[in-house]
Amino acid sequence: MTGKYEHKIDAKGRLFIPSSLREELGEVFHVTISVEDCLTAYSNESWDRFLEKVKAMPIRKQTKMRPFFSNAAKCELDSQGRFLLPQKLRDKCGLVKEVTVVGSGTFIQFWDSEKFAIIDDQETTPDNLAEVMDELDF
Repeated sequence: MTGKYEHKIDAKGRLFIPSSLREELGEVFHVTISVEDCLTAYSNESWDRFLEKVKAMPIRKQTKMRPFFSNAAKCELDSQGRFLLPQKLRDKCGLVKEVTVVGSGTFIQFWDSEKFAIIDDQETTPDNLAEVMDELDF
């Protein structure tokens, strides 16, 4: 899942998923909080693989995942490629109107556009890109 797209949350709390991301994400997917100040969407298949890994963890480690699961929502696309983004999730990371939808390889992120612009400027530097390429031995 790749690309960066600018969209708006409509008056009913719905957000559009670009067609280039819809096929990989699927009609039904899961959205939850992230380790960053944004929301993350996982395809049903990715979510199921993740659940299997969590189930294999000792119970004490599983409980550390509680915030991740208690803030998750199962979402479905409508016929126009939109989904209802629950208010509690929008509030978690300050998504009000302008949203940047970011393809991040194996998942999608939903950022407040102003916050993402700052992060994008910080991350899109020759030094940072070179460091990432070195880490990947690319």
